Amino acid sequence: QVQLVESGGGLVQAGGSLKLSCTASGSIFDINAMAWSRQGPGEERETVAFISSDSNTNYADSVKGRFAISGDFAKNTVDLVMNSLKPEDTGVYYCNVNAKVTARSFYYMYEGQGSQVTVSS
Repeated sequence: QVQLVESGGGLVQAGGSLKLSCTASGSIFDINAMAWSRQGPGEERETVAFISSDSNTNYADSVKGRFAISGDFAKNTVDLVMNSLKPEDTGVYYCNVNAKVTARSFYYMYEGQGSQVTVSS
């Protein structure tokens, strides 16, 4: 199967920056997309950034111009650089990887363990 390991996150003051990183490993045949999602306290899960293997990116309106996603599909890694952080960016951030484990299998969206990001005002 596929394992995702996240790193980064932590506590930062408003206006600061953080970087999240994620590495996928295991029986990976192909990854066609990677993303970061988050869930704030009492809120629903929100996809904040997405990147496809042909380098198309998409961002939630709430983070456009502040967050940047980058992916290395050869190394199965994805990063999220978060700038100008706001208290409302606080939450648990999850790495998501859309992968297939064999040539004939379907793609499945795998998820990391989650990383806490706390932005203090």
